[in-house]
Amino acid sequence: MEKLRETLEQKQVLIYFGAVVLGMLVAFSVPGTMAMESAINPALAFMLFVTFLQVPLAELGKAFTQFRFMLALLVTNFIVLPVLVLSATSLFLTDPLLRLGVLLVLLAPCIDYVVTFAHLGRADPRLLLAATPLLLLVQMVMLPIYLSISLGSDAARHIEVGPFLHAFIWLIAIPLALAAIMQGMAKRHACWNKASTILGLAPVPATALVLLIVILAVAPQLAQAQHAVVTVLPFYLAYAVFAPLCGWWVAKKMRLDAPASRAIAFSAGTRNSLVVLPLALAIPGAIPILPAIIVTQTLIELLFELLYVRLIASWGKTDTV
Repeated sequence: MEKLRETLEQKQVLIYFGAVVLGMLVAFSVPGTMAMESAINPALAFMLFVTFLQVPLAELGKAFTQFRFMLALLVTNFIVLPVLVLSATSLFLTDPLLRLGVLLVLLAPCIDYVVTFAHLGRADPRLLLAATPLLLLVQMVMLPIYLSISLGSDAARHIEVGPFLHAFIWLIAIPLALAAIMQGMAKRHACWNKASTILGLAPVPATALVLLIVILAVAPQLAQAQHAVVTVLPFYLAYAVFAPLCGWWVAKKMRLDAPASRAIAFSAGTRNSLVVLPLALAIPGAIPILPAIIVTQTLIELLFELLYVRLIASWGKTDTV
């Protein structure tokens, strides 16, 4: 079973793109797949549950003693990267709706599959998992501020506290609590231990399922948003190249060790697109533009994760990146 798990993790990006291709084929051949939108959040919750289940939650308290790591994570995601993203979008992206979509996704650090990718890239996944609630809470506070700076006070009203609290409770708190309960039971009962072992195979298929559902819900709208996708593509490519380097630079300035520095780099390069998508869908006038450009970022990110897990894993072996 462990060998199957390793195979799934090694092939995960290919599996994810297989899910995307399947979703595209079904979405463009079967009418009515946009109705799958209601299944996005339950699939996300299950994905996060099985992801949390793989990390020793009893040891998470130790991560919060890593003050320099947490500081580096916050500085990278909420100071350095926002300055770069806000500057670039203000200078080169004039359409307010496109700017809103790009900001929404690029200013929200990932809280889910970054843990798995960080593990594959020889980073410390426990540190990122421990920071998950903090990252989501800070996003909730800072996104309206960033949008006000870039688009004015009207744009900030699109991001309300309610949807983020709902996301935190159902996508973070409940899956995390269930994972902790199951880990505790697995230590005392063989049947629970067996179930936990079986679920250890689930993170990659669960993420593929989320991507499949997202594509089924969004793909029918992509044809109407081709120009928007082409316009934002350079921003996503530039971000994917420079963001991990910024994270690594901040981590080294904070004198973090190599695994923690790699975790900062992964966090910088991996965004919260799957979790912010339901928020984007709730914004008036968002469809089809915002879902299309958010899913585009997801696809670009997955391509670069294939590079990250190889390149970032080697960072720290020498004095240069």
